[in-house]
Amino acid sequence: MEIAANFTALLVEDSLSLGALYTEYLRNEGARVTQVNHGADALSELEAWQPDLLVLDIKLPDMSGMEILEKSQARYPDTIVVMITAHGSIDIAVDAMRLGAFDFLVKPFDAKRLSITVRNALKQRQLVSLVTNYERSLPKANYMGFIGDSLAMQTVYKTIDCVANSKASVFIVGESGTGKEVCAHAIHHAGQRKDKPFIALNCASIPKDLIESEIFGHTKGAFTGAVANRDGAASRANGGTLFLDEICEMDLELQSKLLRFIQTGVLQKVGGTKEESVDVRFVSATNRSPWEEVKQGRFREDLFYRLHVIPIELPPLKARGNDVLLLAEKLLLEYSNEEGKPFKGFKDEVKQALLRYDWPGNVRQLQNTIRQMVVLNQGDYIDSTMLPPQISQTGAAPVVSSIPLPGKVKTDGASTGMTSTDVNATGAAVSNESSMPVDNVVADEEIIPLWQSEKRTIEAAIAQCDGNVPKAAALLDISASTIYRKRQSWEEMEKAAVQSI
Repeated sequence: MEIAANFTALLVEDSLSLGALYTEYLRNEGARVTQVNHGADALSELEAWQPDLLVLDIKLPDMSGMEILEKSQARYPDTIVVMITAHGSIDIAVDAMRLGAFDFLVKPFDAKRLSITVRNALKQRQLVSLVTNYERSLPKANYMGFIGDSLAMQTVYKTIDCVANSKASVFIVGESGTGKEVCAHAIHHAGQRKDKPFIALNCASIPKDLIESEIFGHTKGAFTGAVANRDGAASRANGGTLFLDEICEMDLELQSKLLRFIQTGVLQKVGGTKEESVDVRFVSATNRSPWEEVKQGRFREDLFYRLHVIPIELPPLKARGNDVLLLAEKLLLEYSNEEGKPFKGFKDEVKQALLRYDWPGNVRQLQNTIRQMVVLNQGDYIDSTMLPPQISQTGAAPVVSSIPLPGKVKTDGASTGMTSTDVNATGAAVSNESSMPVDNVVADEEIIPLWQSEKRTIEAAIAQCDGNVPKAAALLDISASTIYRKRQSWEEMEKAAVQSI
């Protein structure tokens, strides 16, 4: 492994002569060195910039180097620390290593001894970085409250990581029960505002005549029942995140007031005259199509553009493949512990039934189904007799009693050699109107499976849209969830192809 030719180093040494000597040693190793003589100066430099290497004397005029080491490891763990001292002892060395120092050098030491230590330190730093980057590239099965390692969810996780530290407004779209509030929490807790308030407001559950007060607050006597001044959700979220769930349910008149608040960052309580400036990050969500709501005149277009800066589309559970089983197994153990039941897992036939079912209620329906089975039954494993009827009755595709293959069938039932409708291997009718004679196929063109051709087209569209799946889906005139489902099926086809080799 090659060591970087240039790296940054902060040398903390109170002796001017030794400081000059060690600075020269470090520069010979390719370091850009900054030297300070006091601990307070070292802490200021660390706060201003984080060096790759910190060479730290233990005895300093104003404080102990061990104190600086402890603070450095707590605040700047990526900086590697090498301790130096003229008063070495085993106890001090052990304490330094326990606090996170990479190595411990006893003065006097020569350039060769320092060189070996520096090179080993930088090698370790590179290895740690490689391992960290590799772990980040692996599919995540658990992420900020989400469970699932499907490609569709990996896309969601990556988007959350990208937007977490931004102040840009996020608009979450997804069917009911897909985890929109979990997503909003993840955006908040993954970012720099995680120590500030997260305030959630469901616009569909609050009466229209009270929702303005819930968002902006009210003064005493502003309306009947307002017996005291009250801060609204926007004020309580100051410095943090305001999550507006089911935003498309908001009344048009209130939408205009919300738009002004977003534009100016200034609000006014109901019944009040004083303006208040707040700093909030907006995250909105809906289970509808927000652009369709705009076209129907139920949602302001200018508000849409203010809130719909970073779109995140949560895939339905039926598009997440084996995530169903990951979620089901976690929920089973969780609910079994809560209910004092001994369940350990699912029988194979139950797993197949869970995978076949479409889950129109998504994760929320899965939660209710697992809890129902746990509460109503006893045993070590969930078997098919414990499944709710709507899931146990979801079987394989309907059987076609008679399929004349490789002949062809007309839609009116008459058999002929060339017809308008074929029957494929699954028994589904396939239109023949666009079929063409074999003679018309260009002989020198590669014939590939249809799914591969479709894959190329969709991936090319996503690439042209800089990875923006919703935008690519809109241009292709399909839904983003369709792309996620197709990506999942491509993965399975490619795995099957590899296994067959």
